[in-house]
Amino acid sequence: MESKYNLKSPAVKRLMKEAAELRDPTEHYHAQPLEDNLFEWHFSVRGPPDSDFDGGIYHGRIVLPPEYPMKPPSIILLTPNGRFEVGKKICLSISGHHPETWQPSWSIRTALIAIIGFMPTKGEGAIGSLDYTPEERRALAKKSQDFCCEVCGCSMQSALLALSPNSTPRLEDHEAKELAQQINFKAEASLSSKAGLSSGAESQAASNSQEGESSTESPASLEPAQTPETEASGPAISEEAPLSTSVPPVAPSNNSSRSLSPRQRRAQQQGQQQQQQQQQPRRAPFPAFPVAAQPPADGSQAGSAVLIVLLTLALTALIFRRIYLANDYKFDYEL
Repeated sequence: MESKYNLKSPAVKRLMKEAAELRDPTEHYHAQPLEDNLFEWHFSVRGPPDSDFDGGIYHGRIVLPPEYPMKPPSIILLTPNGRFEVGKKICLSISGHHPETWQPSWSIRTALIAIIGFMPTKGEGAIGSLDYTPEERRALAKKSQDFCCEVCGCSMQSALLALSPNSTPRLEDHEAKELAQQINFKAEASLSSKAGLSSGAESQAASNSQEGESSTESPASLEPAQTPETEASGPAISEEAPLSTSVPPVAPSNNSSRSLSPRQRRAQQQGQQQQQQQQQPRRAPFPAFPVAAQPPADGSQAGSAVLIVLLTLALTALIFRRIYLANDYKFDYEL
């Protein structure tokens, strides 16, 4: 397998190292890559004790991306268990469904222990989760011991070491368990934050719908309330109407501004700003600089005509001189 992959690749180096660390099965988990594919692993995990999965041994696949460990793997269970769907990528904070919570320091060992920790939790409608009754899960836990993988040939009866009362957890297992607890905590925190965001979005949508209803029910409320002051100022505005296509709204009184919604207030403020801009005198976009006096066109034409005449006279003189020299040479030859 080593000759098949680029050993300088960070993903290949990492996977080869983890394969060496997980070569020997433990009492609770075991994982190894396929013989012909380093980026697909098959794993076996024991159900957590004192739960509905106690006594069960579950088999599954881990599909790793070429960018591992910078991107999370995808986890697929192959043994019916009543908690995760079979043959479907499950949604966990350590799987490919949540790359934002994945950390490169996590490993396949961390993922295995996290799967064991996630099994007794509630599915809550997540992708690939199931909520079977405790009786159904216990029955599936007993049946899981007879499962045998057709791809890797692993049998659940011999996949893991037998449990012993005097077994001591490894240092790597203790570190991975702490990371798995952090993963569980982050998953709960992300769920709570999503719930808060959804409730906030619902409340915002409700407020927007109320504003929309108020605006549709009273379209006249968008216009400023007519007071004696506004009525008095009406003719002045109508006289200035030819200067602009739209008449800006007049600032409402304090009583009317309190009854208006924030959207209507913003519209009134924009109208006031437009009115102020129209009242200000318009300035030239560029300063008026004195234009340099251009010479008259007749002088340039006269200069060009003089130049043409001089050139013509010079050419004529050259022609006559050529003729004269030619005749003089002919006369000397005849003598």
